[in-house]
Amino acid sequence: MARHRRTFSADFKAKVALEAARGERSLSELASAYGIHPTQITQWRGYLTDHAPELFAGTVGNAEAKQQELIDKLYQQIGQLSVELEWIKKKS
Repeated sequence: MARHRRTFSADFKAKVALEAARGERSLSELASAYGIHPTQITQWRGYLTDHAPELFAGTVGNAEAKQQELIDKLYQQIGQLSVELEWIKKKS
């Protein structure tokens, strides 16, 4: 019988990785407490430390600005299509 692969939420991974990064408990203690292999905890901790600068790089504001730009463009397109529809209705 095949064993099913477990998946973990991002919140759980962040919680475990932060706890590992703090170093208050050893990897083996964390592994037994959460039922995860120590290598997995090491990988999550490495990912956290490698990508931590991105949290403070201001990329969140750029994503919001791009999304707002897209919304504005879509509203403009809706307005243009509405005007064209009204013109076609009058024409026929």
